[in-house]
Amino acid sequence: MDYTAAFEAAVDRVRSEGRYRVFANLKRHAGSFPRATWIRDDGSETDVTVWCSNDYLGQGQNPVVLDAMHKAIDEVGSGSGGTRNISGTTFFHNLLEAELADLHQKEASLVFTSGYVANEAALSTLYKILPGLIVFSDALNHASMIEGIRNGRGERHIYRHNDLAHLEELLRAAPANAPKLIAFESVYSMDGDIADICATVALAKKYNALTYIDEVHAVGMYGERGAGVAERDGIMSEIDIIEGTLGKAFGMMGGYIAAKAVVIDAIRLWASGFIFTTSLPPAIMAGAAASVRYLKSHNEKRIAHQERAKTLMERFKAVGIPVFPSESHIVPVLVGSAVHCKMISDILLNDFGIYVQPINYPTVPKGTERLRFTPSPDHDDKMMDHLVEAMDKLWTHCNVARMPAVA
Repeated sequence: MDYTAAFEAAVDRVRSEGRYRVFANLKRHAGSFPRATWIRDDGSETDVTVWCSNDYLGQGQNPVVLDAMHKAIDEVGSGSGGTRNISGTTFFHNLLEAELADLHQKEASLVFTSGYVANEAALSTLYKILPGLIVFSDALNHASMIEGIRNGRGERHIYRHNDLAHLEELLRAAPANAPKLIAFESVYSMDGDIADICATVALAKKYNALTYIDEVHAVGMYGERGAGVAERDGIMSEIDIIEGTLGKAFGMMGGYIAAKAVVIDAIRLWASGFIFTTSLPPAIMAGAAASVRYLKSHNEKRIAHQERAKTLMERFKAVGIPVFPSESHIVPVLVGSAVHCKMISDILLNDFGIYVQPINYPTVPKGTERLRFTPSPDHDDKMMDHLVEAMDKLWTHCNVARMPAVA
């Protein structure tokens, strides 16, 4: 077999569909988020504005966070020295897990190396702990949730996205005495819609099911203390397992779950994705703890962020740019073609100094390719003017469908 040809064919197949991904070489400017320097292939440099960062609140630039990281490095050095079971649990890991448990008002939390690992490890492990478990999963759940459920190798049912009538139909058909779990997200990051958490919890109680919610695009962003949409909606105490990330609004890296102490203890003892990996460095844990603590008492950041997202959506609509009907801080713009999506992204970067990555299949279904904008409190009116003017010009230049302009 010609192995090289097989790899070349795999790459060419993606390239032929217009969804070949190219990484932009960016160097962020400390203290001036969302500004960055784009380093071109020829080595030349251009200043750009980043419009697609998941560091939603610019916490990766917060001096409080950076000071905590520097202090931890000075005190204990760089790496953790091992897995959590073998010398890799430090004072800073325990500090962060206490902050996260407090954030979600749960008895305990457990930190993983990423949000993806947290979902995959926790969900697959629940099948080991609960023999005969049946998982009911929203159709648009993140790939990490899907992978965890598949790797559990147990019974699973997919309900139509945010369709609670369909979910109840599936729950009703399941054996009454079987252990059940409903797995869903709060904010679905590609469309920007939000689940009906209260109604989902009500169904779980009716059919004696556990609830597992992914709040990765909501932690830090919603609720009086930034615990997520479940906190905002007053239902957080009724959720059994909350999963979140440190890599988005908190500006760091890592993922976690929060729940009753016995649930956390069981997953800690059984999850391969937790047991067999080196723990995150103490400086990361210290910075994350500082970020979580900071956002608990700075709701003004969330208020400003929501205003910026709403303003950008209204500005796009005013010139006929086809935005999805997002309920959240995500501002997705429909392009509908992988080729056009990449073309617009490239022109924005090259000609306007605007960085936003195309979102193509398999992240979203073919035919729904989009640009996903994530305005932050630090995107000022001048940046927004420049973006909307550029998009308006490109929609005409590239002959992309518009929606009726909204005054």
